[in-house]
Amino acid sequence: MRAIVMLYGLVTYLLFFAVFLYLIAFVGDIIVPQSVSSEARMDAPLALLINLGLTILWGVQHTVMARDGFKQKIAPIIPQPIERSTYVLASTLVLALLMYAWQPIDGVIWQVETPLAASLLWGIFGIGWVLVLLSTFLTDHFDLFGLRQTWLHLVKKTYTPVNFTESLLYQWIRHPMMLGLLLAFWAIPVMTAGHLVFSLGMTVYILMGIHFEEKGLAASIGADYTEYQKRTARIIPKIY
Repeated sequence: MRAIVMLYGLVTYLLFFAVFLYLIAFVGDIIVPQSVSSEARMDAPLALLINLGLTILWGVQHTVMARDGFKQKIAPIIPQPIERSTYVLASTLVLALLMYAWQPIDGVIWQVETPLAASLLWGIFGIGWVLVLLSTFLTDHFDLFGLRQTWLHLVKKTYTPVNFTESLLYQWIRHPMMLGLLLAFWAIPVMTAGHLVFSLGMTVYILMGIHFEEKGLAASIGADYTEYQKRTARIIPKIY
């Protein structure tokens, strides 16, 4: 049984990583058969409605399942060792659905034709994704994606929450991962109407997610986190 739990965590993690890599290509319009900026297949109003529904689905799933109240309700059904992996699996499936069902919208908002400027934007795009991945390791990458929980269960050790630390980027900003996502979503040489809808929707979700996450962290960690909030910026040092 413990080996099955470990296998569940490992498969979930690998599935997430595959979808994450696809997301990079989807957002950057790189290689994949359908991206956020592919040719439109339906009228813009209907496409916009579908895309808004997909974005809301992603935001609701991602936010509700992360709340302590929801975790307490599902505890009798989903044991603690696989709770995080199940959250990761649900988020992965919803993200895959979003990309599969996304409806591109024609129209170019901006197009950077100067090679140097375009290269600079692609560089920022890449930095954004690196920042996302790096941020997970600055906390605890394997705990964040559920592998640590399933491993501790396999070796019959009690799970202990990861301690709050202020390492590297976290000394200046509280959400470097979200900063990386914002860079990746917006730093693009060709911004189509469909990409703009995607970036706006994800930006709204990110800002709302930060609000709820910080409330939860302040409640669980207490004074240490509220003091940390006073010393640091949410996303951009000295600004926000």
